[in-house]
Amino acid sequence: MPAYNAEEFIGEAIQSVLNQTYHNWELIIVNDGSIDKTKHEISKFTDKRIKYFEQVNNGVSSARNTAIRNMGGDFFCFLDADDIYSENSLSSRVKVFLQEEHVIIVDGRVEVRDILTNMLIKVYQPDFRGNALSELIRLNEKCFFGPSCMIKRLSNKTYMFKEGLTHGEDLLFYISIANEGFYSYTNDLVMIYRSGNKSAMSNLRGLEKGYFEIYDELRKMPAISSTDLKIYKNKITSIMFKSYLKNSQIVSAFRILFRSQLI
Repeated sequence: MPAYNAEEFIGEAIQSVLNQTYHNWELIIVNDGSIDKTKHEISKFTDKRIKYFEQVNNGVSSARNTAIRNMGGDFFCFLDADDIYSENSLSSRVKVFLQEEHVIIVDGRVEVRDILTNMLIKVYQPDFRGNALSELIRLNEKCFFGPSCMIKRLSNKTYMFKEGLTHGEDLLFYISIANEGFYSYTNDLVMIYRSGNKSAMSNLRGLEKGYFEIYDELRKMPAISSTDLKIYKNKITSIMFKSYLKNSQIVSAFRILFRSQLI
């Protein structure tokens, strides 16, 4: 759980982990240089399964890497400090791992709710099983929402988020491990994702920068074909073009089309 200025919601996030029907967990919280009362809110919880780390503010990818370096489990997943796990979030995903030998990523149903009103905005339901590399490159919502995946930890694999990437870090991370095994899912609700506090996603220039930085990273990966690269480029071009148009940024929309032609 990376945390930055999360005093308002982090208590509920932590409590949702304490409420799990699956008890063999550790919660690693990394306070990423918060300047509010995040540390004070965390200190209210004394369960020995909670491990706390502090670092200077360096972004969510850095905080997650700190947690990964200090984890001890066979499976791991991420929970933002303003989201909530359902009571069976861990147990339902672990159950899939135990039933399906070749699976390394398990997803689940997510309710997206307004952070202020708790009104249900949408439901994400995975609908894919198998090697997810091509689907992730296509940003296919059948197998990619982001923070709802649990990963089987492989002994010969180093797990690392690309630091400095402010948008799309989840996507790049899952692409980097997708060829290690299969993706699957549970139909159970695993997370309530609170929308409205994820200010990074409203920054279109930042989103554009993230998407194209991922493109540069994909070019370095032997498993990514030229066809995959073209599909990814066309997908992000379409997303950004429509997003800029929706926000009446006409010049930026056509700039994206020009930028896409140059790579």
